[in-house]
Amino acid sequence: MPGLPPLNALRAFEAAARLLSLKKAAAELNVTPAAISHQVKLLEDFAGRPLLVRKPRAIELTNAARAALPRLSAGFDQLADAARLLRESGPESTLTVSVAPSFATCWLMPRLHRFLSAEPGVDVRITARTRQSTSVGAQSQREAEAWLADADVAVLLSNGQFPGYHVERLVPLSVTPLASPRLLVGRTLAPADLREFSLIHDDIGKLYDGRDFWDLWLEAAGIARLRLKHGVHFSHTVLALEAAVEGVGIVATLPELARPQLDDGRLAAPFGLRVELPYAYYLVAREQALERSSVQTFLAWLREQAVDAR
Repeated sequence: MPGLPPLNALRAFEAAARLLSLKKAAAELNVTPAAISHQVKLLEDFAGRPLLVRKPRAIELTNAARAALPRLSAGFDQLADAARLLRESGPESTLTVSVAPSFATCWLMPRLHRFLSAEPGVDVRITARTRQSTSVGAQSQREAEAWLADADVAVLLSNGQFPGYHVERLVPLSVTPLASPRLLVGRTLAPADLREFSLIHDDIGKLYDGRDFWDLWLEAAGIARLRLKHGVHFSHTVLALEAAVEGVGIVATLPELARPQLDDGRLAAPFGLRVELPYAYYLVAREQALERSSVQTFLAWLREQAVDAR
């Protein structure tokens, strides 16, 4: 920068002035005392005045040196902090996660603050994506490539068939009806009582494999032929859950994504029957991504959260 002396000269002077010793400054900076003396002389030439008074067994600071030293020391501390931030904000510590919107909102976001608090050196970037295919068979290598095009890790609603990738089942899924407690006050429901309510449809299942969540659950409950009211359809679980919280009706959905609403009492499960699904939320990553420490740390944290949520 214009008007600044060489950085090496400033560094040598700051160490010598702070330690009041050319020898100690040389040891700290891993150079010779002669090199320290040379750099200090360069700075004195720049300043146009003496900065250190050399004595047989010590050095003393001139008034100008004494006034400048605290600011120089603070400046080098700030440079060290800036260098640390550059290292921590590099590719190794930046983690990009590609997830579906409902999984991000309902499962990941309520927990992510725990990871950020535990790992402040890792910058997390969340990318919300929707599936490109509408059939189970299309969930393949091409799908994984699309989700991992700009991400280190993806969490996909899947049957887990991704040849050539690291794959782990993260969140097993099931379906059960959920409702606002306001709709259930003073009542113990039987499945046949559903005819009295509007139904909310979470279309995630229908979009994934063509099976409607209500059809699956009613069939398992043995009342598939029950005549029910028409209801509203939502393409994202988060929207279906919000409608249920507001008392629009009863929703057949994924209780694994409704944990916050169930825990704080905004939703309740009126029936004990849960229908296990043949698909789940899977972790998918390229094998080379697993070599990065930030990816390893995040995956280990995700596994812990998934176990705690069961």
